[in-house]
Formats: sequence, C-alpha cells, structure tokens
Amino acid sequence: MLKETFTELLLKYTDDKRLINGLWTEIEKNYSGKKRHYHTLQHLDNLLSQLTIVKREIKNWETTLFTLYYHDIIYNATKSDNEEKSAELAEKRMKEISVSSNIIEQCKKQILATKSHHKSIDSDTNYFTDADLSVLGQSWETYTQYYKNVRKEYAIYPTFIYNPGRKKVLHHFLSMDRIFKTDFFYNQFETQAKQNLKRELDSF
Repeated sequence: MLKETFTELLLKYTDDKRLINGLWTEIEKNYSGKKRHYHTLQHLDNLLSQLTIVKREIKNWETTLFTLYYHDIIYNATKSDNEEKSAELAEKRMKEISVSSNIIEQCKKQILATKSHHKSIDSDTNYFTDADLSVLGQSWETYTQYYKNVRKEYAIYPTFIYNPGRKKVLHHFLSMDRIFKTDFFYNQFETQAKQNLKRELDSF
C-alpha cells in the first residue's frame, strides 16, 4: 500500500511517471538502508495504518501523507539534525512537483514536531506525532522488538554511553502528563505505553 498511496498522492501534482518512480525509489532506498532497523518502510506502513483509522479526523490528509513519507527520510544515529534535514529534503522534493507553499510549510512543521513530540495547536500534527509514537503502546512483544531495533541503530555507541541516553528518553516520556495528545490514541495506547516504558526502564 505504501507505494500505491504515494503514487496516488503525487498524481494529483504531476503526471510524470518517471519523476514519481524516481521519488519513490529515493524513499524506498533511504528507508531500506543497512543501518536502519526501526526507522524503516515497516515503520511507515504502521504509521499509514494508524493514520488511516483516524483519517476522518484529519483536516489535510495530503499534508499528513507528505509528512509520513518524508519525516525520517534522513536518519543518522550520530546526528541530531535528522528532522531538520528531512524537512529540507521534503521541501525540495515537494517544490519539484509544485506543491503549494502552505502544504510545504505545514509538512515541515509536522516533521520538526517529531523531534520533541510536544502538544501542538494543530490537531493534524497531534494525530501524526501520536501515530508516530503508537509503537510505545503496542504489546510487550512488539515493544521489545522496537527497542531492540532502536539499539541496533545506535550500535556505534557502547553500552556505557547508550544506556544513560536511552534512560533519559524513557524518563522524558514517563514524565509527560500525556504521551498521546489526541483522545483517540490516548485511550488506545497510553496505559500500555507507560507500562512498557517503565518495564524497559526497570530492565537497566
């Protein structure tokens, strides 16, 4: 569904099949990089599934889809500007197919929102960041696979460096009044997410 949905989205802006295929190939290649274990096409597929459930609540579906495909297109575990670089590339690619400046700017804001996952005044952004975090509230088995895959992405760092950083991330989420900003995702995942995060934290 990922490629089909992307193609349908771009056909609203261009009928250049070669360009569409080229842009899809770039996405596929980036998300299939050898150093990626969690930020993969499977992550995008899960995001699309979660967002499709709440599609009626989302005001600008096209913007949300652009955000989905480009939010992690640049990902390097040793860098802290992945979101900024992803937003820059998203802007560049969207300009190539003459996407309106309003959609481009909103897409960039949504991508940057995935850096902190704070509550936004924009409900579409909240739905997106909630879907992005939905893995936190999955079954313990799914969650365990998630944090093991994240560890693989940070394999360059030895345990004595990685563990304190990971614990800081876990404390960050556990200190939030609400991890999930929308009622839909909160009701579905909040309790399980906090249980999972605490269980992982207790394992150190």
